[in-house]
Amino acid sequence: FERWHGAPREQIVGRSIARELLSSAHEVTLFERLAAHIDTTAVPDAAWVLGDACELSNLERAQLHLFDVMIAATGDDKANLVVSLLAKTEFAVNRVVARVNDPRNEWLFGEDWGVDVAVSTPRLLASLVEEAVSVGDLVRLMTFRQGQANLVELTLPPNTPLAGKPVRKLVLPRDAALVAILRGRRVIVPQSDDSIEGGDELVFIAPEEAEDDLFAAMQVAH
Repeated sequence: FERWHGAPREQIVGRSIARELLSSAHEVTLFERLAAHIDTTAVPDAAWVLGDACELSNLERAQLHLFDVMIAATGDDKANLVVSLLAKTEFAVNRVVARVNDPRNEWLFGEDWGVDVAVSTPRLLASLVEEAVSVGDLVRLMTFRQGQANLVELTLPPNTPLAGKPVRKLVLPRDAALVAILRGRRVIVPQSDDSIEGGDELVFIAPEEAEDDLFAAMQVAH
């Protein structure tokens, strides 16, 4: 089992994340500043720590150095940045994920503040709207700050010239990788012999500087 850490100030978000991770057999610890807000029945399999996750002593008490991943998911960007920085610099947590509430603060959520993955809810929702109405456009879904890579999606038109082409014959730019094919309700982990079909949603991980080349490689006609 891996141990995950959450620092939710908005209980709905933090507890929802916790339940999802518990359902995948991860260990989860939730931090809560107020005793009245601790509800063990809401997430019965999680461990709870009473204390502010922005305070070093509380993280030491929870033995944060043993955690594999820390998720800072409060509704306060300042708190998320402080928790991220402490997790990375003081406890060397391998992977730090932080929630960005105000898109104007997104530029702060990077390596300097210990953030490996920044999740901006407004940007993600906007991307999903774009995805729903766009065919043939490269849509950025998420940014992995420390690695300077993005999760991007491209929906192929029905008449794509790539139809019938096996994955192994896709010519992708350096450091870009096809990680999933969404076809209807199916999620396909692509194998070399899997073929591309019109209407497929292709999900890639790629550095920002390779996005234009990736789009060109897909030969998508507008």
